[in-house]
Amino acid sequence: MSNGISIKRGANINLRGEAEKFLTEAKPSKTFALKPDNFFGIVPRLLVKEGDLVAKGAPIFHAKHDPRILFVSPVSGIVKEILRGSKRKILHVIIENKNGSVIKHDIKMLSKLDRSTIVEILLNSGAWPFIKQRPYGILADPDIIPKSIYVSSCCTAPLGVDFEFLLKNDKDNFQLGIDVLNTLVKEPINLSIDASFSSFLEKIKGVNILHVNGPHPAGNVSVQMQKHLPINMGEKVWEVRPEDVANIGKLFFSGEYSSQRTIAVAGSSVVQPQYVKTQIGAKISSLTSLTGVNDSSQNRYINGDVLSGMSVSNHGYIDFYNNLLTIIPEGNHYRMFGWLPFMDNKIPSLSKTSLSWLFRKKGYEVDTNMNGEERAFVVTGEMEKVFPMDIYPMQLLKACMAEDIEKMEALGIYEVIPEDFGLIDYASTSKIEAQEIIRGGIELMIKEVG
Repeated sequence: MSNGISIKRGANINLRGEAEKFLTEAKPSKTFALKPDNFFGIVPRLLVKEGDLVAKGAPIFHAKHDPRILFVSPVSGIVKEILRGSKRKILHVIIENKNGSVIKHDIKMLSKLDRSTIVEILLNSGAWPFIKQRPYGILADPDIIPKSIYVSSCCTAPLGVDFEFLLKNDKDNFQLGIDVLNTLVKEPINLSIDASFSSFLEKIKGVNILHVNGPHPAGNVSVQMQKHLPINMGEKVWEVRPEDVANIGKLFFSGEYSSQRTIAVAGSSVVQPQYVKTQIGAKISSLTSLTGVNDSSQNRYINGDVLSGMSVSNHGYIDFYNNLLTIIPEGNHYRMFGWLPFMDNKIPSLSKTSLSWLFRKKGYEVDTNMNGEERAFVVTGEMEKVFPMDIYPMQLLKACMAEDIEKMEALGIYEVIPEDFGLIDYASTSKIEAQEIIRGGIELMIKEVG
C-alpha cells in the first residue's frame, strides 16, 4: 500500500560539507557515555556504581516512573565515572571500553512469539528506549497499543542523513525489525521515504509506504503524522528511527542487544565528510580522527543538524538517537554595518534583502553567528511561511510562554515537538528560541495533564 505526502511551505538550506557516500568503521572508542537527558521526561535510577564491571547489554539505570524500562551498556567494560550536575542530577555515565561478556537473550522464532512476550523481550534487553511516543516525544508506554507506528527514512534537514545508504548493509535486519514492530500494532507500520528517488525501502514487506515530497521540515515525523493520520485527543502514536528498527531486528536474530550507530560526520569544517560506523554513545574524537577537522579557527560541534541539534564539546559523546554530527566554524565575531541590506550576501537568508538566494545551488558555508540579537516578538508572518502544519505557530508559542494550558491544547501542543520549530528559529527575525519555549510547554503539559 502506498500514499503520498506533499508540502509546499518550508525551506531547504543547502550547506557545504555534506557527508559523501563512503562508509568507514571507526576504531573502538576508549570510552562511551549514556546521557539521561537524551530521554525526554525520564528521571533515572542508577543500578551501578563507579568501578563496576558491566557486560554489553547490562542495565545501567532504569526509569523512575517505570522500572521495567532499562537503559543498558552499549559495550562491555568498567563504569569509569558518573558525572553529576546541580542537585546531583546525573549528566553522564561513562563506561571504559574493555573486551568482555555480552548478555544473551533466549529468543524463539518470531512466529512463535505473542505480543506480550515481544514487549517483555524489548524491555528486558534494553531495546525499548528505541521506541518513542507522541504526544510529547517521550519514551513509549509498554502497557498501551498505539494507533500506529511511524518510521521516517526521509531526512530533509540541512546536511541530512541518507538512510537508504546507511541501511544498505542491514536490509534483512531492517525487514526483521519491521516484522517485530508489526506485532505491536494493529495497522501496518507507516514507512516514509523520499519521493524523489527509488530505493530498496520500497520493497520492504508489511508496511504502508508514504512517499514524502517537499522542503524541510517534510522529513519530520510530526508533519507526516498530521498530513497522513492526525492525532486525536487521547490517542498515542509511536515512532522509531530507521537504524533502530535494524537494531531491533538484530536483537531478535542474534539474541544480543545491538548498539550500532552509523554517524554522518558533516559540515564545512570537516576535511573528509563521510559516514562512520560506531556504537551508541561513542566519543566524538574517535570519529573526527578518521574524518579530520579544520582547526584553523574555532569550531562548533553539534549533535544533530544545525537547526535542532545540541552543542557539544569536541571531547564529548554522540547522543543516543543521533545519526548526524555537524561541525561548522564558531560565529564568535561581529560584522560592521551588518544591518545594511545587500551586505554579506554569502550568509543564507530567507529574506530578499540579501542576495544569498542567487548562490543557493552552490551551497553555503555558514558559522554559528546569529547576525543580530533577540528582538521584540511581533506578528510578521515569517513563521507561517516555513511551518507546513495546520497550526498557528506564533499563537502556540505565546500560549506556551503564558502557560495557558487550555490554549496550548486548542492550538496543537499534542502534535509537535521542539525540533518542528527549528526552521522557525532560523527564519524568524525576532530570534526567539522557539524550540526552548515549546520544550517548556511540553514539560508543563506532562506535569499538569500527563
